[in-house]
Amino acid sequence: MNNRIRHSGIITDIEGHLVHVSIQQSSACDSCKVAHHCNAAESKDKTIDISVHDASEYVVGQRVSVSTSGRVGMMAVVWAYVLPLVLMLGVMIVTLVISDDEMLSAFMSLCSLVPYYILVYLLRSRIQQQVAFQIDSIE
Repeated sequence: MNNRIRHSGIITDIEGHLVHVSIQQSSACDSCKVAHHCNAAESKDKTIDISVHDASEYVVGQRVSVSTSGRVGMMAVVWAYVLPLVLMLGVMIVTLVISDDEMLSAFMSLCSLVPYYILVYLLRSRIQQQVAFQIDSIE
């Protein structure tokens, strides 16, 4: 089963064994004919750092195809959406049961995200070790 996430990109920089690839992440409606008139359509440039064994075969400006496993994509969804949602709902329910104040419950659930994202920031090097991209082919 080949469930890899692939993106096409351009090499922007090479530092030793580290290749920086710029990809354009676009929304699903980007291919729509009226997408340029719609605020829902968006695209963003992202830079991916890829560690390679032999960087001499790559040059700046070269188009490449990069990929990662579907497991990494699912892990990103869990860290970015599932865990914060579960944390917010848990804090909101516990605060609502204890205080019976909806405004305080909503405020506390939002405040619970501050330590969560601080923790994610502190663990960023560990998370980066688990997120491994590779260059599949030169286009």
